[in-house]
Amino acid sequence: FSLEKPANLSVEVNGDIFHNLHLFANPLDTFKVDKKNPDLIYFGPGIHRFEGGEFRIPSGKTVYVAGGAVMMGRMLIENVHDVKLLGRGIIDPSVKMGIRIANSRNVYVEGLVATQCATGGSDSVTIRNVKVISYFGWGDGMNVFSSRNVLFDRVFCRTSDDCTTVYGTRLGFEGPSSNITMQNSTLWADVAHPIFIGIHGNVDKPEILENLNYVNIDILDHKEKQLNYQGCLAINAGDENLIRNVRFEDIRIENFRQGQLVNLRIFFNEKYCKAPGRGIENVVFKNVSYTGNRAEISVIEGYDAQRKVRNIRFENLRINGQIISDDMPGKPKWYHTGDMARIYVGPHVDGVSFLNTFEK
Repeated sequence: FSLEKPANLSVEVNGDIFHNLHLFANPLDTFKVDKKNPDLIYFGPGIHRFEGGEFRIPSGKTVYVAGGAVMMGRMLIENVHDVKLLGRGIIDPSVKMGIRIANSRNVYVEGLVATQCATGGSDSVTIRNVKVISYFGWGDGMNVFSSRNVLFDRVFCRTSDDCTTVYGTRLGFEGPSSNITMQNSTLWADVAHPIFIGIHGNVDKPEILENLNYVNIDILDHKEKQLNYQGCLAINAGDENLIRNVRFEDIRIENFRQGQLVNLRIFFNEKYCKAPGRGIENVVFKNVSYTGNRAEISVIEGYDAQRKVRNIRFENLRINGQIISDDMPGKPKWYHTGDMARIYVGPHVDGVSFLNTFEK
């Protein structure tokens, strides 16, 4: 077959998703390597090993990992600024947390393949055309902890836990998260959630997670047997977090193996939280489509009269080709519209609407 543009593909024979070929057809690499540039650190084709199992990138440096280069250690961007990590090489699959961005600003990462790429305590981070594949327990792909102004563009995640998350205080990082965008990307969760927001925060100094955007996303799979951890598009507010201004737009969800389409809950998960969250507000699902027959019942549920889910709008939600709306034909007047999409709207929820704007 031929490709007309760059793409991240899964080539499967007879539906076998565990012996498939992940084919990453990259854009042409236009980076010009100038080995005389003192601010360039170049790793050519071959195997590279590092003392202590990691390579620390200094401030002001550009690190280029050429195609054919295999890094046998973690690429660490910590307590630095104005850093670029580029190339077409890979970080060996034995390296957990292959790329770690911590307490840094003005960071740009592009083109590499790793097991994980996490961002914590950082500001102004762009992660573009990075591919992560994990296979170990708690193998989240692209976490965000206590960070601001993070952009994921054209990334691919196939993970053994959540593909991408946004949290507040967690694992030594402190503070809220805001202005996080993932766009033009592909997510495949062999376990847990493709998109997960909100479970971790600071109960002593409550935080707000806000202005989170997921645009033009393909979700290929979701497989989670535990009912408490289901949801392709999941916002679970814990640890006194308030989560607001979240947008899911132009998202295509394939017939995943097991789980829920949507899970919005304010809850107290005693295993991971010290308190329930404060609220979930102003969430838009626009042009979200699901094609399949395996989705379990989705859930939207608050906690109590003070900890509510408010202002949830579904715009052009399409289930197997049918748009679900408050005025859709064939819906009995006494039905909640969510019943038509197998979305349970529970107590302590205000302002859920289902709109069909194609007919306006």
